[in-house]
Amino acid sequence: MPATSPPDGSPDPLGGLHDALLAWLPGQRWFPAKGREIAGLRTVSHAVISSPDETPTVEHAVIAVAFTDADAEERYQLVLGAQHQPPGDLEHAVIGRRGDDVVYDGLADGRISRLFLALITEDATRGPLRFVAEPGSEAPIVGPGRPLLGEQSNSSVIYGERAILKLFRRATTGLNPDLELHRALRREGSGEVAPLLGAIEGELDGEPMTVAMLQSYASNSADGWSMALTSVRDLLAEADLRADEVGGDFAGEAHRIGKTVGAVHLELARALGTRPLDEAAARDVEDWMLERLDRAAAAVDGVAEQREAIAGVLRGLTAAGPSTLQRIHGDLHLGQELRTPTGWLVIDFEGEPSKSLADRVRPDSPMRDVAAMLRSFDYAAFHQLAEWEQSADEPDPQLERRAQEWADRNRSAFCDGYAEVTGTDPRENPELLRAYELDKAVYEVLYETRNRPGWVAIPLRSMRRLLTPVGRAER
Repeated sequence: MPATSPPDGSPDPLGGLHDALLAWLPGQRWFPAKGREIAGLRTVSHAVISSPDETPTVEHAVIAVAFTDADAEERYQLVLGAQHQPPGDLEHAVIGRRGDDVVYDGLADGRISRLFLALITEDATRGPLRFVAEPGSEAPIVGPGRPLLGEQSNSSVIYGERAILKLFRRATTGLNPDLELHRALRREGSGEVAPLLGAIEGELDGEPMTVAMLQSYASNSADGWSMALTSVRDLLAEADLRADEVGGDFAGEAHRIGKTVGAVHLELARALGTRPLDEAAARDVEDWMLERLDRAAAAVDGVAEQREAIAGVLRGLTAAGPSTLQRIHGDLHLGQELRTPTGWLVIDFEGEPSKSLADRVRPDSPMRDVAAMLRSFDYAAFHQLAEWEQSADEPDPQLERRAQEWADRNRSAFCDGYAEVTGTDPRENPELLRAYELDKAVYEVLYETRNRPGWVAIPLRSMRRLLTPVGRAER
């Protein structure tokens, strides 16, 4: 794709970097299109946000990336640093040269992350970007940010174990739901999320765009996924003990997670309202589920073979009984739960990555979040079993039973905690819960086929179980 000049006819400020960016992008953890052939890119927007006397030059850009296997472009945000000779500790972040300058990923530079924090505390405006402090909040005045390693879809820096700034790499118009829902929960005085401290906002295509958000950092925390895997491993290692007899039993934590998720749902309902899941709304949800099912069936034989049976369950949504629609998390799993010394926090309210922004902000049944958490307990049990048995010639039926015992125990504990806070037991509406669980399993099969083929057996197994239910969901 040739470089595209700005509408005013001036040269593209990133034009000389396009080839370097094409080589750099596939190596970034946040770039989701690994393995896809890039056709080219163009600069959508570009602005210098540093003062003329500041070094390095700090730039914000949005680029559009085109792929050979799709018509639609995908847009990404970049924070760039540029100077004649950057410090040696930034060599790993270099993208390429532009004239006399070396251009690099700006979030790797502590001077840039420190500038962003200062601008937020000042409620400053630099070019098209607005640095906004949350009313009544106080961001810490600390040194440079430290890049957080291991993120998959965004990029973050941590300030002295006290605050974290997250740059949303996917560029979309509209208010990012992560920022929107944190603001709503802050108004409710929620103790289930890390306090919101500020944001960076801009424009894209003449519409508002969320660039980044700043919140308190949950230091001394552990994510639920890692804790759950440790618990499963402890159970599999104790062949003669039940799940409730193992020292690493997770059921107490699963119960507390259920209470936390329930509290978040109640707070979001108070802040943003609810409406009934009537027949028309249920049919809209069904249609979306069936569209996803068709995409998965076209790509995965294991889904295609069961397409009609799955569709039959999804079509039962309209007969599933009374429920409500409201704003929800939308992409909940154990990795989105943080255990701090004082309790559990829910993080990352962006919603399911494969959905458009319009779909991610659309009200849905709280049972989507509940079903996603139940699927996550199942995932933890059988992922750890797969790791445990990877050198075995044949699966061990006893270990499979123990993994299922762990999943059942923790799924039940989660539902107990959720019901204790909300007064609504998800298991009392098994048809609704089953439809949402099955829809989540369909999504998982498609995701794993494209990204982690070695994991696809986990959701396929759950899909078979959900298609042959025995009575009501486990209690």
